[in-house]
Amino acid sequence: MEREHIVTFVADLDDQTYIVEHPDGRLERVKSQTDWARIDALTDEEIEAAARADPDWDGLLDLDWSKVEITRPARKQPISIRLDEDVLDFFKRGGAGYQKRINAVLRSYVTAAGKGSATKPKRLRAKA
Repeated sequence: MEREHIVTFVADLDDQTYIVEHPDGRLERVKSQTDWARIDALTDEEIEAAARADPDWDGLLDLDWSKVEITRPARKQPISIRLDEDVLDFFKRGGAGYQKRINAVLRSYVTAAGKGSATKPKRLRAKA
């Protein structure tokens, strides 16, 4: 099975080029292929029509964002924990973010046990 070649964005430069890092650690300067003149010429109506035609935006354009609440996740406490090898392997098989998944499972347990959370996420009101 061929591995997908994924590059990581490193920096955006003023001359419409950017730097990417390849999986082997090699850095490459790449010229932007975006037609910025065409993008700048789009009207608001054309942008909205394009967004409505995009299935990734389905149902998001008509949301009322005026009452949005911004939440900040609780601070994480770095710890050292010993887990059974098979348990850790299970979470790592899901790829990057395995520590977040472990945290989510533990949070779910705390909530189900009825004890709540000592550090719930802060809710901030968006300014209208």
